[in-house]
Amino acid sequence: MASVTAFIRVSRKRIDRANVRFRLRDGRNIQLFHASELEVNPSDWDATRQEIKAKVLYDAEKRALFNKAVADRKNMMLEIYNAAPSTETLTSDWLDQEIDKHLHPEKYIIEEHWQTFFEAYEEFIEKRKLSDWRVRAIQVVIRALRRYELYARRTMDSRFALDFDTVTPLVLRDIEEFLRNEYTFCDQYPEIYEAVPESRKPQPRGQNTINGILTKLRTFFIWANDVGKTTNNPFRNYPVEECIYGTPYYITIDERNKIYHTNLTRHPQLAIQRDVFVFQCLIGCRVGDLYKLTRDNLINGAVEYIPRKTKDGHPVTVRVPLNSIAREILDRYADYAGSSLFPLMAEQQYNKAIKRIFLAAGLKRKVTILNPLTREAEQRPIWEVASSHLARRAFVGNLYKQVKDPNLVGALSGHKEGSRAFARYRDIDDEMKNELVKMLE
Repeated sequence: MASVTAFIRVSRKRIDRANVRFRLRDGRNIQLFHASELEVNPSDWDATRQEIKAKVLYDAEKRALFNKAVADRKNMMLEIYNAAPSTETLTSDWLDQEIDKHLHPEKYIIEEHWQTFFEAYEEFIEKRKLSDWRVRAIQVVIRALRRYELYARRTMDSRFALDFDTVTPLVLRDIEEFLRNEYTFCDQYPEIYEAVPESRKPQPRGQNTINGILTKLRTFFIWANDVGKTTNNPFRNYPVEECIYGTPYYITIDERNKIYHTNLTRHPQLAIQRDVFVFQCLIGCRVGDLYKLTRDNLINGAVEYIPRKTKDGHPVTVRVPLNSIAREILDRYADYAGSSLFPLMAEQQYNKAIKRIFLAAGLKRKVTILNPLTREAEQRPIWEVASSHLARRAFVGNLYKQVKDPNLVGALSGHKEGSRAFARYRDIDDEMKNELVKMLE
């Protein structure tokens, strides 16, 4: 059993004061020493009783306090020793440090870093292990929220800071208004956009875009509640409305073929992007997935890829067999040595090229679109609203027109089973409606 004794050692240089020392023993193998801060006159020390002598001239109260401090130190050392997980590697230095922790616990308190709202958002990104595409989308939201915080400090309260507790339904409403009108603040508050810049000046946002930002913020709050960072969820009393989309328009197979056979020999760069667009029409992928395709994605006469929208949840491999036109286009670029399937340009330039291609092919028919800002229907020439996503809609729309089975089409387009996107394709074709009406004859 371990025991502790107290003793003093007198120095030749200092004969009137000595520190009380302690020795902890446990059998033959354990012997630990501790030099305390307790001081005593050597002539007053009772080596046998290990305390101040009872009969010396000494203040009784001070004697009692000193003797109690010696006894307490012995008990502390025994408690520390008995609580040690192992005695094989114990040293006197270890004992000194443990005693110091008991005497001065404030020195060993690890100050917890108070995590800011935006630091928590960055942790959310890291721990959710999101795809690069989704990370970039969330970082757009974070930058918009940072600018809102600066805007609120500038216009309402100089001390305002976004925090889990400060975000209320009223703040969410204010954030929504900021997002709707942010494009008007750039010139009014240039310092905000110098502090938190974007690659381009904020543009007017439609309600669907704002809903998408609020949905991402709501997902962050749900996570924060799940991991115990907060019990506040302002979205319980602030529902995000559903996005509203117009009836999808798309080009027919005849129009696609007209584009493919348009003579663009005088515009070789435009001809390349025409081939890219037609190929996209034939495999139906999103432009982000198209730009990531390489020759490795060509497997046994088909294109195989994992849509980036499914990588965060349940990855699904989409396999689309290549028809004769798709194979013909691929053969045309068989010698291309780049990392992608085709010579590609930036997505924004690709969309501009598509509009020029539509004009060159003479595709000017009017289509009805839903204005994203006003949410009002308006008629526009199809070339004006043509973009890379029109290729995906052409793939889905023309297939759905033939088979009318969303799950079968979804297996080729990467839409998940039961996707609400197909509900909009049920109303798109007068020919389909005429076929149904004829069934009543």
